[in-house]
Amino acid sequence: MITVEQAKHIILENTQDFGVEEIPFLEAVGRVLKEDIVADRDFPPFNRVAMDGIAINYRFFEYGIRDFKIEGIQPAGAPQQSMENAAHCYEVMTGACLPDNTDTVIRYEDVAINTLMATVTIDKITEGQNIHVQGSDKTKEEILIKKNTLISAAEIGVLATVGKAMVKVARLPKVMIVSTGDELVDVNENPLDHQIRRSNVYTLVSLLNNLKIPAETSHIADEKSVLKEKIATFLQKYDVLLFSGAVSKGKFDFLPEVLNELGVKKLFHSVSQRPGKPFWFGIAEALNINNAVSTEKPSENKYQKNTTVFAFPGNPVSTFVNCLVYFYPWYKKSTEIISEEKTVILAEDITFKPNLTYFLQVKLTIKNGQLYATPIQGNGSGDLASLVETDGFIELPKTEEIVFKKGSVFPVITWKTW
Repeated sequence: MITVEQAKHIILENTQDFGVEEIPFLEAVGRVLKEDIVADRDFPPFNRVAMDGIAINYRFFEYGIRDFKIEGIQPAGAPQQSMENAAHCYEVMTGACLPDNTDTVIRYEDVAINTLMATVTIDKITEGQNIHVQGSDKTKEEILIKKNTLISAAEIGVLATVGKAMVKVARLPKVMIVSTGDELVDVNENPLDHQIRRSNVYTLVSLLNNLKIPAETSHIADEKSVLKEKIATFLQKYDVLLFSGAVSKGKFDFLPEVLNELGVKKLFHSVSQRPGKPFWFGIAEALNINNAVSTEKPSENKYQKNTTVFAFPGNPVSTFVNCLVYFYPWYKKSTEIISEEKTVILAEDITFKPNLTYFLQVKLTIKNGQLYATPIQGNGSGDLASLVETDGFIELPKTEEIVFKKGSVFPVITWKTW
């Protein structure tokens, strides 16, 4: 059995490169950018009027002139015009080019318009006011969005501004989520007294949706030959397999044995943590593997690429927390997403006796600008309903100490926005 820290290290040392694809920019929200986005021209591309009003040459105001003959109008979207008489003014609209031979904009609220004459009604203005100067935001060829940025609505606007109709992003992995167990029936079925509905696969699908990763699902009965045959097919087709169940020490927990027979390299099995201790992780490398589906000659099919296998324990809270703690960081490092560890303050004392890392369910609250975590008392890793009252998990370290004090700071893993 290894520690949580060792498990994290092994997983992050075995990331994948899924490649790059080019997609329409409006479909890129939530995806990882794989090219630097540069300015195709200055931003703004011209001296831009920032207020509706009049544009003047400041030195005439400085000379004491307050009445300016209106020489013309510069609307937004029209080519730049030029004021011929420097002592005149131009009416200008927000977003328009600043007319040539003007350098200051006075808003309409500070001007009285009388036929073709504009009179400034205030005594103090600043040279260059109300003008968004060309290149003051960004200059041509300057990087606007760095590669490996997680694209949000803000980035979409920038992509549109520079005319980036197609954008390069990290290709999404092909993922299969597999549940096992004869006790499980589908969500639209009525379970018998000894059965329960499948829930873990749909939880995992939703957790992956948070990362914009689509996933397929499958359910396999507790029959070794069927399990082996289907997994052999999945290994050749998918980048990632996520399992829920069949990894503990029960008589029908065939998954570790089957993965071994299929040539999947086990990197660890069992982590000193609660919940999720029986967690199994391994890699199916891109080489010839005897799938041993039958007694016939071993298959000579080659895996086209490595397949990463996360096999989580079947209890729902175990599946949930292991996906957040291990799969999320693995995917983010694989696609080079930069993320920061979040911490919270423990709101009350908690006692935990086993010398294991404990992922404690918590409710989060904000007080005086700081994030606090209040423990949620569930009924163990099988208590799926307790997750509804939970905002995240704090990671209490493996230690000889059994009391974790109120006011202590711990890492937090959350699937909600805080």
